[in-house]
Amino acid sequence: MKIERSNAVRLVRFLAGLFFRRVEVSGVEHVPTSGGGILIAWHPNGLVDPALIITGFPRRVVFGARDGLFAWPIVGRLMRALGTVPIFRATDAEDGNVDARRQANRRSLDAMARAVCDGGFAALFPEGVSHDDPFLQELKTGAARLYYRSKQLCAENGIPPVIIPVGLHYDDKTMFRSDVLVEFHAPLVLPRELAAPIPEGDDEALRARSSELTQVLEPVLQEVTHATESWELNQLMSRVRSLVRAERAKRAGVNLKAPDMAERSLGMARVWKAYYARLRTDPDGVQALLDRVEAYDSALREVKLEDDDLDKPPPIESKWLPVLLAAQAAVVFLVFPPVLVLGLLINAAPYFLINLISRIASKQYKDTATIKLLTGLILFPLAWLIFALLVGLGQIELHNTFAGIPRAPWRAGITTFLIGAFGGALALVYLELVKRTWTSIKIRA
Repeated sequence: MKIERSNAVRLVRFLAGLFFRRVEVSGVEHVPTSGGGILIAWHPNGLVDPALIITGFPRRVVFGARDGLFAWPIVGRLMRALGTVPIFRATDAEDGNVDARRQANRRSLDAMARAVCDGGFAALFPEGVSHDDPFLQELKTGAARLYYRSKQLCAENGIPPVIIPVGLHYDDKTMFRSDVLVEFHAPLVLPRELAAPIPEGDDEALRARSSELTQVLEPVLQEVTHATESWELNQLMSRVRSLVRAERAKRAGVNLKAPDMAERSLGMARVWKAYYARLRTDPDGVQALLDRVEAYDSALREVKLEDDDLDKPPPIESKWLPVLLAAQAAVVFLVFPPVLVLGLLINAAPYFLINLISRIASKQYKDTATIKLLTGLILFPLAWLIFALLVGLGQIELHNTFAGIPRAPWRAGITTFLIGAFGGALALVYLELVKRTWTSIKIRA
């Protein structure tokens, strides 16, 4: 059965919204309303990266993807439905026929360039491979070649393509119900010599210009992704961002709410800019400060608190406070669980099985979220269906044993299926509420 593109896009958006608690999108105003272009982004999270771009981009976009991915049973069908174009890398040639793969790759490049000339957007990850590093891998020239090929084919309609950098910022890229930001930046303004078209057939000029443009794209991507040399340093910069935010709020007398991912990204950009500026003039002082931040970060992690928690008011001196806390705990921990227990029971087995499969099957950390999404797409509905069948059969047995019980296996099965689906979602909300309540109790203690 063929999957329509609109349905495939809806499915991708649904899965992204299911996996992540919040998908924030910023910079949509930078996307031109007419003409085509090319999106470039780093590639830290496997198939989740293109899914998020599809989720947030306001116009039609096609992707280029390694041809081997089309052989995956579910992923391949979904990619074809989305109009994904296979990319044939010469380095992947197992039969030794490198020239044939290069020819096929040229046809794929032309297909993406035509999509751009038709007013759409093509998206590429110039690194050519997904990875777990906090810094960019060496960029390939594919995005630059696509840009110049698009300019050649778009010469007739007079609307040159644009290049839009995309920042993908994950709160925790493998954590279920974490946050993510998709940030579309302003189209690049290229030097006149790089923006000039290349005559068709001039392969030498194409190679030279593509290399030059790729060198321009690299620092741009480094800036929009907040690339760094280690995850440890990245964590310390995140702590500095949070600490500065909390301190500014305290001095202004403002009660802070949890920052969204757009605010986090802006704060990180400012912290990194200040870090590199100070590092050039006082490297010893910067290292001493990092040592202090590391000790502070470890202390907060030990008690599982955030910077702004330290400035919250002390416990209210009231004899009714213990009563209020007891009532709050009773509602959260005694009233809610009976409503959610069936949802937890039905979804517990697939949840733990998905985590086990992702640990075993993930060759690299960056594959974890992709595997969780794909296995969850199968295992959760399968668990709901199995429980629905068991309950339906059990209802028939009850009817046969106790004649007074009406025969309604379909009603019982459908109800169980819905409890599995919606009970699991409610359980997530409940667990987040429990976490916030526990943090609140620790602050008040």
